[in-house]
Amino acid sequence: MNLEGTVCLITGGSSGIGAATAREFARRGADIAICGLPADESLACEVKRDVEALNRRAVTIMADIADTAQAAECVQRTVESLGRLDVLVHCAGGPAPGGLLEVSEETWYKAFDIHVHAVFHLVRGAVPCMARQGSGVILLISSAAGSRGCAGAIAYGVAKGAIPQFTRALARELADYNIRVNCVSPGIIRTRFQDYLTEEQVQNNIKNRIPLHREGRPEDVSAALAALAENDFITGAEVPVDGGMAMRMV
Repeated sequence: MNLEGTVCLITGGSSGIGAATAREFARRGADIAICGLPADESLACEVKRDVEALNRRAVTIMADIADTAQAAECVQRTVESLGRLDVLVHCAGGPAPGGLLEVSEETWYKAFDIHVHAVFHLVRGAVPCMARQGSGVILLISSAAGSRGCAGAIAYGVAKGAIPQFTRALARELADYNIRVNCVSPGIIRTRFQDYLTEEQVQNNIKNRIPLHREGRPEDVSAALAALAENDFITGAEVPVDGGMAMRMV
């Protein structure tokens, strides 16, 4: 898919990987709908200005996509504001700390609401639009934690582990509509999501856990997402963006 002239909805688009993706897709010619939490409206407006500086159209949609109705409304407002929907990127997410005996039920269910259930509702809204147009792209965000045991974050790891299978199931079901579905699995990416790490933990990650011995940047992930959007013969794939962390043995 040539992104020039397309419309892309990015959840979690006000910061981190989502904001980097909005800027990357705009550089490649897409108009952008930036979905973020109401508390992040000022950040979303900054991203909107950056997109418009690239001579692309942009709208901000402040919503909590963990809420069923608000997730569906994001798709509707994108189409109403920008005329169509070609690419859906679900970057919204959040931490879900706690092991099996510590994690609260609220944290457990919230992790699935934002990482998994939101995909269901967003896609149910987006697919009819894409099918009418004869093509579309859906891009999801898993995590290295989704393919490995993640101590102290069981809800996050299990929810993210559902994303690659969701990707494969959607890719198979939607292929006849020429709608491609792929996901990326970031490792340790320097965003505010990592702010809880101590300096000792950061150095341990760089020296011992990441073979390339550096943290990733949001731009590393957004570049992979753009490549998956543009390649018309990739669907059902999971692409790690983790500096080699998931493949290491020692």
